[in-house]
Amino acid sequence: GTLERWQLGYDVLSARNPGIILVRVSGYGQTGPDAHKAGYASLIEGGSHRDDPNASGRPRTIVRAEDPQRLLDEWSQRRRVLESVVPQLRAFHAKAGTAPRVRYLEGASGIRTALFETLDWPSPLRGVLSMRDLLSVPGVEAMEEYIAGRRERQLWLHVLRSPEKDLPGGWPTSIEDYRRTRYVPAEYVFTMSTIIGDVSAAMISSRRENFALVVESLEYVEMQRNLHEVLWAVAAHDTAPSGRSA
Repeated sequence: GTLERWQLGYDVLSARNPGIILVRVSGYGQTGPDAHKAGYASLIEGGSHRDDPNASGRPRTIVRAEDPQRLLDEWSQRRRVLESVVPQLRAFHAKAGTAPRVRYLEGASGIRTALFETLDWPSPLRGVLSMRDLLSVPGVEAMEEYIAGRRERQLWLHVLRSPEKDLPGGWPTSIEDYRRTRYVPAEYVFTMSTIIGDVSAAMISSRRENFALVVESLEYVEMQRNLHEVLWAVAAHDTAPSGRSA
């Protein structure tokens, strides 16, 4: 059989080591003449074995050959899992050096994750909020929860808005809601939302592009903070489209 051709038959292995059961796929963390023989462990761990009911004394394992496609399918699945976490691993690696840490978060769940992460940032937050888009994604319930979370933490938000992306009544300045609001001229429309912390900034798209980006970079955040302060200085105080309670 195949295992015998690879010198991995039971007789060969038991002659080398009477107590041997299996060898690992990669060989990591073990020694021995069969450590490099990939695939044997996968056959065993994948169910290609059974106990010998007629064996007496020391239990032994009998290995039977399976279709090699089973191994390929298993390795493909593991590869997909690894590929899904590589961006996060790269972000953690970059954090240790001078490179900025950048995370791309997709879909409504990604937008919610980025938004609620800012609740753990120090006060005050600076933001540009497109409320019509935020009420669409992550949604009204999520935004009400976010506002309540800021209120609970006494986390101030200095927010700039464009009238076109606000709602009648708006979200004006409110000491109770720890919010200071200013509006840019009507001809300027914010198509995305941005929240700026001390070392990180979160950018949130509309439903159309449906993503969030969190950048952890001192230089980038300093630039965004300065741009926000310039806009803040020239924006109008609470000239909302017309007093609702971000």
